[in-house]
Amino acid sequence: MITALIRSELPRMSGSLRKVGELVLADPVAATHGSAAELGRRTGTSQATVTRFCRALGLESYQQLLIELAQEQGRAEAEPRGAALGPQIGPEDDLEHVIGVVAEADLEALRHTADLLDREALERAAQALARARRIDVYGVGGSGIVAHETQARLFGIGCQAHAWTEVHAAETSAALLTPSDAVVAVSHSGTTREVLEPLRMAAERGAATVAVTGDPRSPIAQAADVRLTSFSGETSFRRGNFGTRHSVLLIVDCLYARVAQLTYERATASIALTSHIAEGHRTKRAPGRRAGSAG
Repeated sequence: MITALIRSELPRMSGSLRKVGELVLADPVAATHGSAAELGRRTGTSQATVTRFCRALGLESYQQLLIELAQEQGRAEAEPRGAALGPQIGPEDDLEHVIGVVAEADLEALRHTADLLDREALERAAQALARARRIDVYGVGGSGIVAHETQARLFGIGCQAHAWTEVHAAETSAALLTPSDAVVAVSHSGTTREVLEPLRMAAERGAATVAVTGDPRSPIAQAADVRLTSFSGETSFRRGNFGTRHSVLLIVDCLYARVAQLTYERATASIALTSHIAEGHRTKRAPGRRAGSAG
């Protein structure tokens, strides 16, 4: 959706472009009524600034922006979801409001990510992972958690996947990669040096490279063969990587499912061979007791 794209690009825009974006987000409906020159006047900028704003979003013209906004508004009216709560949580808000804000932020991030996920890029990434001899996954901090999640999913369907969350180990592994291998680099900002350095080394070794990031123009995104973009579900207490975790995992799940589909026989065989393991480690419930019973 166009408002999701504007929201994700806003932090990287200059002051004048940011003014245009903020006004459009504040009242998308009103932004569809009037010319580029009028929008420029309302934001204290110019028609040229509005045109540059559209191009910064990857749009061909101001008219395309109007069409995208109108189509999004039409979808919203056709599928009403109730009044938006917004991302703010105040000290006096009750628990019901807190739950609503967090749930709404996550759902919106998932919807935006799914709507704007580049299908062609996802297919290219899945094809590269499906045929890879070995897969490195790089990420540090919060993205390191996602890296381990990615490894667990791919490893469970028979891929030789390894997560590296320490730069020296990651670079050592990257130096041993070949053109038969692939890399997934996870970074919300797209600027984390500990992820960028092994990614570049892997690319030099000829490995296929995939970036999962919140900034499609970041150094990590530009260094990769394929870019997959996530959107953030931010609230008062969740910014950056914390706010984007669910949408990143959505991308990882889509990638995992497509790789499993492309390697169907290997994936199903791997799942069949390991499905009994978790079951074997579950303790039996005491007879005569039910969950939630007293005593």
